[in-house]
Amino acid sequence: MKDILVSCFLLSLLTSVSSGFADDNAFFRESVEPILKEHCYECHSHSAGLMEGGLTLDWQSGWKKGGTRGPAIMPGQPEQSLLIKAVQHTDPELQMPDTKLSDQEIAILVRWVKQGAVDPRNTKPVSENDNATDWWSLKPLQRPSVPTVQAGNPIDAFIQTRLKAEGISASPPADRHTLLRRLTSDLHGMHLVLADVAAFKNDTAPDAYARMVDRLLESPHYGERWARHWLDTVHFADSHGFEHDVFRPHAWRYRDYVINRLNADVPWSQFIREQLAVDYFFPERSELMPALGFLGAGPYDQSAAATAPKSFEYLDRDDLVTQTMGAFVSTTANCARCHTHKFDPITQADYFALQAVFAGIGKGDVSFDADPQVAAKREHWKALKTAALTQSSEVLLLPENQKLVAEWEQTRRPQPRWETLQPDVFVSTHGAKLKRLPDGSILSEGKPTDQETVVVTGNTNLSTVTAIRLDVLTDDSLPHKGPGRAHNGNLHLSEFELQLFPPNASAGTVIPIRRATADFNQDGWTIEHAIDGNLKTAWGIYPKVSVGHFAIFEPELALKVEPDTRIVVTLKQLHGGAHTIGRFKLSVTDSANLDVLALPAEAETVLSLPESQRTSTQQLSLSSLVLKYRAEQEIKQLPPQDKVYAAAAEAVNERGMVRYSQPREIHLLARGDLEKPREIVPPGALTALSPLPGRFDLPQSHPEAARRAALADWLADSRNPLTWRSIANRVWHYHFGKGLCDTPNDFGRMGGTPSHPELLDWLACELRDHNGSLKHLHRLICNSNTYRQSSASRSDLVKQDPENRLLARMSRRRLDADSYRDAVLLVSGELDLKQGGPGDSHFTTTPGPQVTPVLHYDQFDLNRPDAHRRSIYRVVWRGIPDPLMDALDFPDLGLLSPTRSFSVSPLQSLVLLNNRFVLHFAQKMAERAAKSKSNLSDQIRQVIRWTWLREPTPDELNQMTVLAQQHGLESVCRLVLNSNEFLFVE
Repeated sequence: MKDILVSCFLLSLLTSVSSGFADDNAFFRESVEPILKEHCYECHSHSAGLMEGGLTLDWQSGWKKGGTRGPAIMPGQPEQSLLIKAVQHTDPELQMPDTKLSDQEIAILVRWVKQGAVDPRNTKPVSENDNATDWWSLKPLQRPSVPTVQAGNPIDAFIQTRLKAEGISASPPADRHTLLRRLTSDLHGMHLVLADVAAFKNDTAPDAYARMVDRLLESPHYGERWARHWLDTVHFADSHGFEHDVFRPHAWRYRDYVINRLNADVPWSQFIREQLAVDYFFPERSELMPALGFLGAGPYDQSAAATAPKSFEYLDRDDLVTQTMGAFVSTTANCARCHTHKFDPITQADYFALQAVFAGIGKGDVSFDADPQVAAKREHWKALKTAALTQSSEVLLLPENQKLVAEWEQTRRPQPRWETLQPDVFVSTHGAKLKRLPDGSILSEGKPTDQETVVVTGNTNLSTVTAIRLDVLTDDSLPHKGPGRAHNGNLHLSEFELQLFPPNASAGTVIPIRRATADFNQDGWTIEHAIDGNLKTAWGIYPKVSVGHFAIFEPELALKVEPDTRIVVTLKQLHGGAHTIGRFKLSVTDSANLDVLALPAEAETVLSLPESQRTSTQQLSLSSLVLKYRAEQEIKQLPPQDKVYAAAAEAVNERGMVRYSQPREIHLLARGDLEKPREIVPPGALTALSPLPGRFDLPQSHPEAARRAALADWLADSRNPLTWRSIANRVWHYHFGKGLCDTPNDFGRMGGTPSHPELLDWLACELRDHNGSLKHLHRLICNSNTYRQSSASRSDLVKQDPENRLLARMSRRRLDADSYRDAVLLVSGELDLKQGGPGDSHFTTTPGPQVTPVLHYDQFDLNRPDAHRRSIYRVVWRGIPDPLMDALDFPDLGLLSPTRSFSVSPLQSLVLLNNRFVLHFAQKMAERAAKSKSNLSDQIRQVIRWTWLREPTPDELNQMTVLAQQHGLESVCRLVLNSNEFLFVE
C-alpha cells in the first residue's frame, strides 16, 4: 500500500511539472514570441538576413550566445538582462527598438525572463535568403548551346524554338522601305530621306542589308542616338534639380564623352572602368577625364548641401549607389539602406560598403587638360612644385633640376633700386589709427579691428613704374612683433588693388596686376590670392612671424607717370579675426629688366656665395625657391584647363573648392538612421556573388580612386553574371521596345523574369566574349530574321501573346520625343548636324525668386541657328521641362529612366498640333516645298515624299489639295507631322 502511495505521489509530481512546462511554452508562444517577431526580428533574425551586433532572437541559442555585448538574457534575472534594459530604455546607449514598447509588452518580457526564459525554439531557423542566390540573374553565366534548328542566326534559333513549342509561326519579313526606316530609327534616331530609300531598294546584292547595318553603325549619328539611351539610364541632365535647380555649364562634356566612346565601340568593361575611375586606370589619358561626369550625372541638392551637409552627403551617395548598381548590374541595392533587402541577397552591410566606395568624392566642376601632352607638362611642373614645397632633395638636386637653378642664376638680373612711395594720404575704412613713421612706413595703432581696408595715396619722382613693392614690417607694439595684428602675429591680405590718377583726372584708372611674388607664402595662402579677385582668399605669412616679409606686384604694362600723378594702393584685409597688417611700407621701381622673384634674406646670402662654397642645405634651400618659382611660371604659361561637371576628390562648386584628403568613415546605420551609427564598413560590393569579393582588399593607405577602381573591376569582371546580362538586355530593349527581361534596372525577385532566359545568357556571353563590343551585338540583332519581321498585327497572337513577348512579329513603336523633334527639323530642311560642344538652350531666362531661374520656352527665337541641332545637344533642365518634349514622354531625369513611358492623351494631340515648334517648322516645310515646286499638287507630293517617304495616293492628294487651298500649304504640313505614318515606326 505504501508503494502505491509513493507511486501516485511521483506521478502527480511529474504531471505537475509537465503541466508547468506546457504552461510556460504556451505563454512563450502566445505572449512573448509575437512581441519578438513584431519588434525585434527585423534586425535580429535569420528571416531578415540581419543580425545587428551579432545578436539573433529567433531561437534559444541566439539569445544565450548573444552578440558583441554578450548574452542577451540572464534567465531569472531581468534586471541583469540586456534585452530587458534595451526595451525599458533605461540606458541611453542601449535603447531598442527605437519606439519604446508599451508597458504591457515590457511587463510580459520581464515576467518571461523572471520565470526562467523558457524558450522551446531549439532548432536553428532557416534563412529565407539561404537559397537567395538560386535566382536566374545571380546564377553563374554560362554559354548555352544554340538550338539545332535551321536558322543562320543564333538569335533566330532560340526564338524559333520557343515559337515552335508554343505552336506559333513567325511573321514574314518586312519590306525594304520598312526595314530601312526601322534600322535608321533604331541606330540613328533619325528620319530617312527618299533618296536613301530608293538607293536601298535598288541595291539587289545579297549583302545589301548587312552592308546597310554596317554603314549605319559606322556613322557618328549612331553614338548620338545610343548616348541618349545611356544618359536616360544614368539620369543625366544639365541642371541640379531640387529646390535650387542651378545650371551646370560644363556638364555637356560628359555627354560628348559618351557619344564619342560609343562611336569608338570601346569595350564595355573599359566603358565601366572609365566612368567610375578613369583617373586611376588611365591617368595619362587626360582627354578621357569627362568620363567622371558619370559620377556627377544625377541631381544635387544645393540647399541641403548648405543647410544639412551630413544628411545631404548620405543621400547624395545613396543616389550614386542607386545609379551605379541600377545602370551596370540592374540591381536595387538601395533597398538595403535601412535593412537587409527584403527579397534579394543584399545585406545592409553590402549597401554601406557601396557607399564607402564613394566616400571620398564630391560633386562640382573638375578641371582637366584635353590635350594629353599639356597634361603631362602640367603634371611634371606640379610634381616639381610639390618637391620644392617639401624640399625633397631626391628631386630638387637631380642634375636636370640643378641645371634649371644654374640657368636662373646666370640670367638673374641685378636687383632693382626701390624708391619709397611717399604717402600723402592714408586712411582706414574700419577706424584703425594710422601713423606715418620717419622711414615712410605706416603703423596701425589702437584696438585691432576685425577687418581692415587701407587706402594709400602717394607720389613718386619716377617717370616710369614697373613694379610696386609691399613690405610688411615688424614693430615692438605688435603681437609677436607682427608683422600682422592677429594674436599670433599673422596677417591676411585679401586683395591688392592699384589705381593711377593723372593730373586733373576726374576718375582713376584701374591697373591690372599680371604677376605677384613674395619672399614667403603660408601654406594655402599664397600671394597669388591677393590678386585673384576673390575676397575669400588671401596672402598669409604664418608661421614665419616676428620677421618682416615683402611682396612684389608687377602691372600688365609699365606705368607712365606724369608729374603730379597720384598712385593709389588699396590693401583689403577682410578675412576677419584681426588678421590685418600692423606695419607696412610701399616702394616703386623703374627697373626695365625686373627680376620679380622675391627672395628672403637667407637666399640672398646663399647667392652671394660661389656654388662651391655652399653647403648642401643652402643649395637645397635656394633650389626649392627657384624651382618653385620656375614651376609656377611654367604652369601659368600652359593653356587654361577645361572643366567637366563630375565628382572627384577635388571639385569646385558653390561652396568653393571641395577637397577630401581621405575618404570619410562609413558606418552601418541602424535602420538607416544617421543618429545611430554602428560599426565601420569598408568599401565593397555584394557578398552573395561568389567568387567575386564582397569586400575589397585594399592597402591601408590606398588612394581614394582605388576604391572606385575596385568597384569598377568588380563590375567589369567576366565572372559577374549581372553586368553582362544587364547590358545585353538593355541593347535588346532598345531594339525591340522591351527587354527579354522587362525590368531593365531590376533583375531581382521584384523585377521581371526573362521571356527567353537561354537567349539572354547567350547574348550576354556573346557580348562578353567579343571584347564587350556593343556594335557586335547590334549586328547580330539587326541581321536576325526576328528583327526583320513584319510588325503587322495578327489576330492569332491577340490571345496567345498579346504583349508580343514571344516575338512572332516586330513591335510597332512611336517616335520618342528626341526622334520626333529631329525628324521635324529634317523634313523642314532646317536640321543642323553640327556635333558636340556646349548644349543649346531652347529658352530664355529671367531671375526666379531664389537661385532657380524662370525658363521661358515660349519666348525662344526658333530661327536661331542653335535651335536646329539634334535633340541630344539640347540643354535639359532637370526640374523645368520643355512642354513639347514633356508631352512626348521625355523622362523626368530627377529619377533613373531605364525605360520611357508611352502615353496617349488629348493634351498630347493638342501639343503636337499647336505647339509653336510644330507650327514654326510646318511653316518652314511649306516654304521649302514652295521653293522646290511651283505647282500646288507637286508641292504636296514633295511634302508627302519627305514625311511618308512615298508618293501620295490619288485620294490623299485630292483631299490634301482641298485642305491646302482652304487653309494653306502649312496646314498640310501640320497634318502629316501629326499622322501615324510619320509618328510610328513599323
